[in-house]
Amino acid sequence: MRHTFWFAVLLCSALTGFSSGVALGETDQEVLVLQPDAEGIQRAFIVLDSYAYTPPHISVEAGMPIEFQLENQSFLTPHNFIIDYPDVGLQHNVSVDAGDRVTIRFVAQTPGTYTFYCDKQLLFFPSHQEEGMEGRLDVRPASR
Repeated sequence: MRHTFWFAVLLCSALTGFSSGVALGETDQEVLVLQPDAEGIQRAFIVLDSYAYTPPHISVEAGMPIEFQLENQSFLTPHNFIIDYPDVGLQHNVSVDAGDRVTIRFVAQTPGTYTFYCDKQLLFFPSHQEEGMEGRLDVRPASR
């Protein structure tokens, strides 16, 4: 009887996307505009879950330190955060196991729009990026 209950819970979770993160990746969202805090750091908390990043669209100011706290809220699924623009100095590939939290720090010097994504993939299934797990980082010109 107890096994039937847990099977039903897992089935319902799978059918509903296990979190609201799925819907967040499918629609246009507001842009999270970061401003430097008292320490001069632009900080964001980013959830990795169910083929989505939350928030999926972040705007930062060029030339200022950035800190992203990445938390994988998936039950079992590993994710990563990849931003790969070596020509402008934006190159990170950070793995975040299920239930873990990782902090990355960097400075984006060049204004522009850059895509970040998860390339994890299970066997022959589509990659997480192909399933819609990507986001956008807008680097705006320095205000000084």
